[in-house]
Amino acid sequence: MMQARWGSHGDYEIIALCPNSPQECFDLTIQAFNFSEEFRVPVMFMMDEVVGHMTEKVIIPAAEQIEVVPRKHTQKPSHEYLPYETNGDGVPEIAHAGDGYNFHVTGLTHDEHGYPNMTPQTQDKLVRRLQSKITNAADRITLLEEESLDDAEVVVVSYGITSRVAQRAIELARQQGLRVGKLRLITCWPFPEKRIRELAASTKAFVVPELNLGQMVREVERAAAGKAKTYGVPHAGGSVHRSIRWNLFCAPIACRTSGARDAESEPR
Repeated sequence: MMQARWGSHGDYEIIALCPNSPQECFDLTIQAFNFSEEFRVPVMFMMDEVVGHMTEKVIIPAAEQIEVVPRKHTQKPSHEYLPYETNGDGVPEIAHAGDGYNFHVTGLTHDEHGYPNMTPQTQDKLVRRLQSKITNAADRITLLEEESLDDAEVVVVSYGITSRVAQRAIELARQQGLRVGKLRLITCWPFPEKRIRELAASTKAFVVPELNLGQMVREVERAAAGKAKTYGVPHAGGSVHRSIRWNLFCAPIACRTSGARDAESEPR
């Protein structure tokens, strides 16, 4: 998860989506291409091993019902076109290959012509544009699934296959009278900091299960900024979490955050 976000050098923003079913593998692949075309960035598709081996029914709509975001081609004549000039949204228009437009491509810091320029001023302008074109649209890019958050004292933050195990755990916790809600990350990058901050102001704790030894839990803790406690539930792999274990974990968290003191209530 962190390699997807920080796998290259330099400052930049990316988009990463986390499906939890074969249906979402289809739907989010289309969404990934649409995001990529709109923002001119690679979109990471975080399909974990378990989802990748699942067999479920997938509904494929008719082609005319599928939304396809068109590539933003320039309408300027070739002598006026600058390949990295923007019109306020941070995303440059692109030229049709073979239509007489000349542009330079480099991996170095560059100006609006595409020519390498390593001055601090150009570096600052370029890097801030690469970040802001994503961060300014974060509310629209961030896809979340929410459930039972209005009265939640504990919010389970999950993604990928673990979110499906979390669903059962939340249902079991609710049956026991625990006020547990669900926040599923469909978009994991950009991270939904704004929503976590909002929930941290009204909830008492976040529980973050992951099919690793703890990565996104750090992002939740950072965004919560001490307003709510954050507990990780790591799993090294080989299987998924067992739902009953989840239920036993959520209960002590609810007890601790409500002020109850019980030596047997330490989270495992």
